[in-house]
Amino acid sequence: MEMGFQTIPPSLVQNVLEQAGRFHFEPEALRSMVLELRNLGFSDDTVIRVLQRWPLVFLRASVHVSNKVEFLKGFGLKNAEIDHICHAYPDFLAFGIENRLKPLFEEFRDLGFSRNEVWKVLMKNPRLLLGMEVGELSRCVDLIKSLKCRMAIKLKILSKGPLNAAIDTKLRVDCLCRHGLIRRDAFKVLAVEPRSILYELEDVEKKIEFLLDKLGFSIECLAECPEYLGVNLRKKIMPRYNVVEHLKSKGALEFEVGLKHLVKLSRHKFYNLLVKPYPECEEMFGGLKKEVQVKARHPAGLWKLFKPPKFSNSAEDVRNMKLFMESLF
Repeated sequence: MEMGFQTIPPSLVQNVLEQAGRFHFEPEALRSMVLELRNLGFSDDTVIRVLQRWPLVFLRASVHVSNKVEFLKGFGLKNAEIDHICHAYPDFLAFGIENRLKPLFEEFRDLGFSRNEVWKVLMKNPRLLLGMEVGELSRCVDLIKSLKCRMAIKLKILSKGPLNAAIDTKLRVDCLCRHGLIRRDAFKVLAVEPRSILYELEDVEKKIEFLLDKLGFSIECLAECPEYLGVNLRKKIMPRYNVVEHLKSKGALEFEVGLKHLVKLSRHKFYNLLVKPYPECEEMFGGLKKEVQVKARHPAGLWKLFKPPKFSNSAEDVRNMKLFMESLF
């Protein structure tokens, strides 16, 4: 089947043949679709991506595709930029303009995001921005505005701009929801522990996986103890986990250790409760930091050695002073 491409992926050929048989497409109709997509400014790579992603029955109504292209041009995007977006995220072509794209871009404007901000994110990750539901970004912005945390944390969250801060929030919410947390509780977790917005998404994933696989807690426990996402996994959680597992193996635990014990107990309280009675746990816990006594740089009283010596007045000095005073009168 000749379509004018230098190389055609085998998966595309198979896909086209299956759809042509199902929807009774003639080869000439397929060639006209390819030509129409090229006339819209799409490169061959993008045309192939679109053909692989969408059935021919959808592309037959090419007027809908051209409407999406014209919509992006109205936003100020050039042909090369539109081609990049459609290549990176072909699903965008299936969205309705009136019920999806237009309300989404109006939301960006109502939130005060500049065209340049939106353009940068759109070029970097079209799927992330165009794949959002209408109203999703507004909820993330409202969360950031309502955060009750130290100003230094809030300023750091907003350091890359309000749009990037909202996107970082969305990514963490999506991460929590992928692991089974409902969206309402995901927002609650971030509201209580906003530091998790600053941490790399990979680190948040590791903490959640450790919570589920190693600690054996459910994802719903995060709603009760959001502070877990804000503590250091390697320095705080893992040593305490090792102590608890050791005591469980010995049958020495007299109560059930919950997530709040691993997170909320101070180092001193955890040490006194579970480590101090069992000396073998001292090494795996890392001991307790001892108070450092600051020693004086010099021995006590050394300053007296540097005090200028006091010389007593001799009889001759006294006599000379008296003669001097008498001469004044």
